[in-house]
Amino acid sequence: MTSLAPTLRVLIVDDEPLARQRIEDLLAHEERVAIVGQVDSGRAAVDAIRQLRPDVVFLDVQMPGMSGLDVVRAMGSEMPATIFVTAFDQHALQAFDLAALDYLVKPFDDERFEQAFGRARTLVELHEARRVNERLLDVLRGVVSAPTAGPVAPPASPDGNGAPEPPPGAQWLERIAVESRGKVKYLPVADIDFIASSGPYAELVVGQRRHLIREPMHDLEARLDPSRFMRIHRSAIVQLDRIDTLIKGPGGDYEVQLKDGTRLRVSRARRDELEARLANPKSVAR
Repeated sequence: MTSLAPTLRVLIVDDEPLARQRIEDLLAHEERVAIVGQVDSGRAAVDAIRQLRPDVVFLDVQMPGMSGLDVVRAMGSEMPATIFVTAFDQHALQAFDLAALDYLVKPFDDERFEQAFGRARTLVELHEARRVNERLLDVLRGVVSAPTAGPVAPPASPDGNGAPEPPPGAQWLERIAVESRGKVKYLPVADIDFIASSGPYAELVVGQRRHLIREPMHDLEARLDPSRFMRIHRSAIVQLDRIDTLIKGPGGDYEVQLKDGTRLRVSRARRDELEARLANPKSVAR
């Protein structure tokens, strides 16, 4: 018999009583959730996190005295999975996008809430909250810079071919967790045709199905086996064996046509590498 996932312990932090009530009402429709506390300030949030040990925190960004970002700085690596709630602070939103964290912009609808909470639940179940939180801390310290208009250059490998190396102590991704209707499924990367950028999300395309995950493209690129996948454009990563044809268009622009007929743009900066990879698919195999 399959055991149920454990109950998520949730803390709500917001200086507006109606905002706290809104989140409480929406959580009432979620399964296996226990609201362990509600507080109205950043300082109270720090104390509550340390005492109550929640799995997920809904954290208002703009609070007098101690902001939501100040709470994250104070907690450091002890910060649980966090969904930020904001009345739109552009600087904060940029930090969340860079760190692949989820946020709710007031006023938010039920569907957006379910999406953000599903993401947080997945992070907790995969024990990924600390990794994502550490990335936010890097952003807040200025370690991670904002993306530029051009393509993001992956870390160079020792052989100089530009293919990314896996994170220290990690292996190439074999499965990716995707959330659907409150359930977490593990999608084999071998099934993915291509990955498309969709704002702060990435869209995993498998035939006619599409799965949305909140993960930066450059993070996915660094964790996918470069002997199987290649970033051909700032907005697209493709599985090489899905490519059928390389098409040269007017003006020197290129596209690839996949075996199912889908066409994807190829950036000029990546065209030569793609041609070399298609001619010799094993050139970057480890």
